[in-house]
Amino acid sequence: MILAPFATAAVLATLWLVVKLALDWAAEDGSKIVAALKGRSWAAQPEPTYRAVTVRYQPRAGSVRRPLRAAAAWRDAA
Repeated sequence: MILAPFATAAVLATLWLVVKLALDWAAEDGSKIVAALKGRSWAAQPEPTYRAVTVRYQPRAGSVRRPLRAAAAWRDAA
């Protein structure tokens, strides 16, 4: 029975620490949370529109390959 006061103190200390950390976190990020709940968060804003960019690509002369014609023997083997 002598452990009951120590267990109660440990539980109360843990509870106090959890509440303190929650309040510190809410004080730091509270304005962001309230703005998000009201729909005024930066994430709630519509995405900016971007203009499409045309990319021109011309392969080098050495990388262009001629189509390979299959010989009759190769077709029979397949």
